[in-house]
Amino acid sequence: MKRVTYKNIHNFFKYNGVHLDSNGLRIAAYYLIKEGEDYEKAIGNFLLDWFDENWYIDLQTSGTTGTPKIIRKSKQALVNSALATGDFFDLKPGDTALCCLPVQFIAGKMMLVRSFILGLAIDIVAPSANPLAQLNKEYDFVAMVPMQVQNSLDDLYKVKKLIIGGAKMDSSLEQKLLGINTKVYETYGMTETITHIAAKKIGKQVFSILPNVRISQDEKECLVIDAPLVSEERLFTNDLVQIINDQQFILLGRIDNVVNSGGVKLIPEKIEEKLSDSIPSRFFVGGIPDAVLGEKLVLVVEGEKQELDDAIFTVLDKYEKPKALFFVPEFQSTESGKIKRKAILKTLV
Repeated sequence: MKRVTYKNIHNFFKYNGVHLDSNGLRIAAYYLIKEGEDYEKAIGNFLLDWFDENWYIDLQTSGTTGTPKIIRKSKQALVNSALATGDFFDLKPGDTALCCLPVQFIAGKMMLVRSFILGLAIDIVAPSANPLAQLNKEYDFVAMVPMQVQNSLDDLYKVKKLIIGGAKMDSSLEQKLLGINTKVYETYGMTETITHIAAKKIGKQVFSILPNVRISQDEKECLVIDAPLVSEERLFTNDLVQIINDQQFILLGRIDNVVNSGGVKLIPEKIEEKLSDSIPSRFFVGGIPDAVLGEKLVLVVEGEKQELDDAIFTVLDKYEKPKALFFVPEFQSTESGKIKRKAILKTLV
């Protein structure tokens, strides 16, 4: 079988309804850069980078846990990621796709790469809170961040398969998605793995890995990823996991979020899951320095100060109940919607 490379453009590929080959995409790129809106200029720049003579693409990380940085990946690695996604989600040439994510970041770039490698007919719209609202057609495959999904609940009937990534999805949104006909998946991955290396159906706990990926744990019980087709290096994550078998794992939380309060190690994500149905605003649990405990567990809620019924904490174990409550008018977030926990906690100390 002929090896698929980054120079291949599938003959089923369409861009906004038009068949384009590599030359056509180059011409479109120049037009987008010269005449397009800001999100279209980003598409044009990416297309020119993709079809230049270099073997690599420079990618910007989201900066969730630190300063955003630039990493270099081979174009072939992006192709391999697209092929794995196509296999896992059973995407076929001619399927329709929608890109509603900013192409400055890897998730948006990969929607384009999947389309011209797998032969998808992709439409591009400006990234917005509710990208489906003004569209009057159905799509086979769409990727969104949780904020977009929350705002698009009434329009998800237009989507057959939806993948959600970029930020943690709360359980209240997950419950709403269980009652729709769309096949919805939460994905796990990062820029370093060229988006997702695992996914799970909504309502399930267990993530299943994509083709050509191996998983294990380090001594801290964090996930270790071997995905040689998308990353030359073994990736050591900060994600605490429970390994079910060589194909599946349960994500528990991030080790850098763990709060050590008086010698008791608390996983904020587990506490947040228990509280998710009781607090309507965005919130998170974290630790701040404490002279007695070392770290004190606190609850941080977005918005104006309000009264919270103490009964909501009855679902928590003894040591899981926050010892202080803070309100922050507006959370600092990354462009994909991830809450910048550490930065917010620093402002509270």
